[in-house]
Amino acid sequence: MRRVFDRVKEASSTTGLGDFTLDGAESSFQAFGTVLNVGDKTYYTITDSVTGAWEVGLGTYSGANTLTRTQVYSSSNSNSLVNFGAGIKSVFITYTARVSVTTPEATAFAIALGG
Repeated sequence: MRRVFDRVKEASSTTGLGDFTLDGAESSFQAFGTVLNVGDKTYYTITDSVTGAWEVGLGTYSGANTLTRTQVYSSSNSNSLVNFGAGIKSVFITYTARVSVTTPEATAFAIALGG
């Protein structure tokens, strides 16, 4: 099951293509660890406001303050993992267009649930 929550956003200084270490909630936001348990999957966005690099995908909260980038849905790197450089990035929970109720699969699921 994928978990989605409002107002969850953390800063990260992680570089490269691997897991993201979450450095703490940004002002007026919650930390991932406040709403997720280890092993939970969630939709995420990572943005670098300096370079403009970004990534949207499915992640796994794989350990205390760690987000594993499980599957990339779209990105500034031709929809592949972004090799993030130095600097502070924002990492937040999102509800991605890939799974929104506008897709045929999501519509069928909503209908099956009586919606």
